[in-house]
Amino acid sequence: MEKNSDHLETMEFVEKEDFEEVDMENLEIAVPIVLSQEDHKFTLDEAALEELLLRPEVKDRSVVVVSVAGAFRKGKSFILDFFLRYMKAKYDSTSGLKTNVEDWMGPSDVPLDGFSWRGGSERDTTGIIIWSEIFLATLPDGEKIAIILLDTQGTFDSESTVRDCATVFALSTMVSSIQIYNLSQNIQEDDLQHLQLFTEYGRLALADSGKKPFQKLQFLVRDWSFPYEAEYGEIGGQKILNKRLQISNKQHPELQSIRKHIKSCFSEISCFLMPHPGLKVATNPTFDGRLSDIEHEFKECLKRLVPLLLAPENLILKEISGQKVKAKELLQYFKSYINIYSGDELPEPKSMLVATAEANNLSAVAAAKETYHTGMENVCGGAKPYLNSAHLETEHLRIKALAIDQFRNKRKMGGEEFSETYRQKLEADMDELYMQFKLHNESKNIFKAARTPAVFFAVAVVFYLFSGILGLFGFYSLANLSNFIMGVSLITLITWSYVRYSGELLEIGETIDLAASTLWESLMKPAYETFVEKSIEHAVINSTLPALNKPLSRSPSLNGKPKQT
Repeated sequence: MEKNSDHLETMEFVEKEDFEEVDMENLEIAVPIVLSQEDHKFTLDEAALEELLLRPEVKDRSVVVVSVAGAFRKGKSFILDFFLRYMKAKYDSTSGLKTNVEDWMGPSDVPLDGFSWRGGSERDTTGIIIWSEIFLATLPDGEKIAIILLDTQGTFDSESTVRDCATVFALSTMVSSIQIYNLSQNIQEDDLQHLQLFTEYGRLALADSGKKPFQKLQFLVRDWSFPYEAEYGEIGGQKILNKRLQISNKQHPELQSIRKHIKSCFSEISCFLMPHPGLKVATNPTFDGRLSDIEHEFKECLKRLVPLLLAPENLILKEISGQKVKAKELLQYFKSYINIYSGDELPEPKSMLVATAEANNLSAVAAAKETYHTGMENVCGGAKPYLNSAHLETEHLRIKALAIDQFRNKRKMGGEEFSETYRQKLEADMDELYMQFKLHNESKNIFKAARTPAVFFAVAVVFYLFSGILGLFGFYSLANLSNFIMGVSLITLITWSYVRYSGELLEIGETIDLAASTLWESLMKPAYETFVEKSIEHAVINSTLPALNKPLSRSPSLNGKPKQT
């Protein structure tokens, strides 16, 4: 790339002050910043991130963040190390001059170093890792920028939960301006489903700004085996991408929803098809990344892929809510996001089986609750008369048993232990519904409905009589107190009537009902029951005394002597 004295249309790496490498105590290392814990939580190494992002020459620059995410053991770290070679080749730290961009891949016999990678079937990267070199550059308009490379923990290894995978993918997507989705062989439907889940998990943590929450998504399909359908590179990749994200009326609504969701989350989506790197790379345990061991076709595609993402004219500045993000601000975003994912603000992402089993069991719960609700409506619904409390409880238990049997007989995913939780939830929901039906049934009891006016009317009448009697005997102070209580009772009764008629001042109405219930339960009901009991006792005594006082009658006996009866 030749230096042009005219005004540049795109960014160029020029003088030493325009492009330089920031080292971490002169080291070039991969620094873990999001750490995976044994309890499947993630923590942020703030000290390490601050040391990188708050350096004087870095903190006030807008950032470009390139991240690679995807399934484990698919070569994410391997490809990132070629990104590092490209970035280092843009500037010669000894002469201060740019090297030929065609030679950025370096000698064919030099091992590949940088981010940790190795062959084999076990995972190598955990959490999120940042490269200690932050590459600095200056735009033609004078804006200074910093370029950051991130590596991420692979998804769906044997040690990670769905939440682990979703958290790492979401975090890397939220902080990156270019998110590379590393896939193997093809873009399959489950890849899109996982992408939908992970991006939604990230979107939930962001404030809704009305704009697309994420920037560029780059599908990188490794080991593409169908070049006769679509050629290697960005053109063939775009052809495949258009097919996979195509929306048609013939598709199932679920498939349409996945594609609409992905398109709504990213402002730019592209795809690149990569060939297989060769058998030496895949099967040789001593492979160390030398270009001489990699297939020529793979290297040619690398020469096209890396500049496509990292060439000056293709860099994308990180933006959040339409505002450019500086390095020191990126630190704060990291802190905020990790706090969200460490807490309980977001729902727990589930595997497809668990999510399906939950939906299946919730459907069975809803059907059983509907059965219970319908049965109770037929017993004590709005059009039904008041039902005795004991009878209502019997009906509740009968209909509840029917609903539970319906739930148990419905075929459900997840097994009995999984369904037991939902059965308990069903019982709790039905008991709650029963309390509502019980209250509704009690409101139909005209005697209870008339309790409040009856209590205060009775109080007013009683104290009116007390007032007259006490005045008759000259106890005027007590008579005045009785008149006062009578007046308060009448005012309370009038207020209660207004509340019932107008529907206003409901809290006052509830207080009056509570006072009436307290008077009835604590004073009037015991007095009434005592009076009834004594009346019954008196009636029984009065009915038995005449029989006891009646003289004995005599009847003739067989032997001529009278017989007492």
